[in-house]
Amino acid sequence: MTTKITRIATLTGSLVLIASLAACGAPPRSEEYYAGGGYTTTTVRPAPVYQSSVVTEFGRVANIETTHTQGSGRTSGAGAVIGAVVGGVLGNAVGGGTGRAAATAVGVLGGAVAGNAVERRNNSGEYVGYRVSIQLDQGGYRAYDVPSPGDLRIGDRVRMMDGQIQRI
Repeated sequence: MTTKITRIATLTGSLVLIASLAACGAPPRSEEYYAGGGYTTTTVRPAPVYQSSVVTEFGRVANIETTHTQGSGRTSGAGAVIGAVVGGVLGNAVGGGTGRAAATAVGVLGGAVAGNAVERRNNSGEYVGYRVSIQLDQGGYRAYDVPSPGDLRIGDRVRMMDGQIQRI
């Protein structure tokens, strides 16, 4: 009876660890909103150098297009470690004597390989963003990569200040 309860507890713990491993994916990208309706942005083209640290420019949204970025597919090793732990626990729950030691070793190796594969798959996803092109009042264009264009539409009058786009 005690062995059966121990195996059930081991299996339950293993399932919890597997669920934790599945949650090791890259966090979803989110937009950062600032008071005043602006978004954080990444400038695609280098900004001109000015004497003042805060530059305000005005213009109109000329184009909004979607961009696709492929994830790196790199792994940190955390997936392999968690997979090895889960595999070792599951392997240890099987068999007895020398068979248990062999099952534990196979479980550790198999879990590490599987955990690494899960982490790699979660880090190689495709991210969709937006490139907002702005025609400046004083001539020229600026392009900003943002996670979401929010309420911006082509033709909207905007102000760019300190790396933020604000509709005016």
